Amino acid sequence: MEIHFRHDPRGESYTRIRRVDGVVLGLPSYSRKWRVPHDLAHAVAERELGWGGGVFGCIAAGGVFDNMVVLRGKTRHDARVRSQRVFRSAKRSIGVAECLSGVLHHAVEHRLGTPLAEAREAWGVLREDSFPWQDSEIRDATDRLRELAGVWSGGADLDFHWPERLRPA
Repeated sequence: MEIHFRHDPRGESYTRIRRVDGVVLGLPSYSRKWRVPHDLAHAVAERELGWGGGVFGCIAAGGVFDNMVVLRGKTRHDARVRSQRVFRSAKRSIGVAECLSGVLHHAVEHRLGTPLAEAREAWGVLREDSFPWQDSEIRDATDRLRELAGVWSGGADLDFHWPERLRPA
């Protein structure tokens, strides 16, 4: 799946997503008050940490959020049912993705250090199993988001590859 983050003339970001089935989706963002788009934080956190059950893994699996629009391509005959099934099965993992991307987003947006303790705490709020990432993985994901935030803040649009293996379990 290919994800294209572009600057919207209203000061927002707009995400264009080309799934492997050829369907192209539009995802508006409402993050004008932030330097770093929230959807970019999701994409980076989820991809870099290998979390397939988040927002973009669900989209890759056929999930379509209510605020998304089909820009091009033909969806499957059962697209709505499939989308509901994807989101229902990933409900818990989307919550984890929301927390982790929020932790990374906050650190990068406010130019803080790597949020190691915050990531562990966010995990512990939602999960009872042990934290699955090494400190170096959280550091690398945060650094990658910092890097892309710098490119974005400079006015450039971003192309982002989503690995096909990252989908809800």
